[in-house]
Amino acid sequence: MSKVVIPLNFKAALVLLGILVPFWTGASVTHAQSLVTTQHDSSQPIEITADQLEVQQEKQLATFSGNVQAIQGDIRLQAASLQVHYWAQDGDADVEGAISRIMAKGEVFFSSPGQTAKGDSGVYDVDKSLITLEGKVVLTREDNVIRGSRLVLNLATGRSKVSGAPSGSGGRVRGLFVPNKKVKK
Repeated sequence: MSKVVIPLNFKAALVLLGILVPFWTGASVTHAQSLVTTQHDSSQPIEITADQLEVQQEKQLATFSGNVQAIQGDIRLQAASLQVHYWAQDGDADVEGAISRIMAKGEVFFSSPGQTAKGDSGVYDVDKSLITLEGKVVLTREDNVIRGSRLVLNLATGRSKVSGAPSGSGGRVRGLFVPNKKVKK
């Protein structure tokens, strides 16, 4: 595996920051359901490693493939591949290179101290402010675990929804919630 370190001014690094900041800041979900720590410093550099990076300007697409890892401080994103879709250059400095969509495929895994989220694939739709994680979704925070087939996080409203498998297939959302242990004095 070759190491690819992407400077922050590179479009793909900006795209990655666009998907991870909502997770890292915890702004989109309640404290009890937060996927990440609220103390994360999103101004830290992002290091992306992958076996390969391909940029297709004509398609406004950057693809990292092969054991992709993105690390910012103590936060990590892992996937087999990461596709970053961005808007075409049209002379508008506010839109040029802006992220439109990010797709992570193949054992997608987000982690921060004490918390993880994983699934088979994930999509961040910037225009709709939606993050969707699908396929064997498992959310873990300390000893608490939620399992389902689909997770949708609405960053605009702060609502999240975990769904089971389609009706008739027997799949249901499962949760294991461990009460806090109070220390007796």
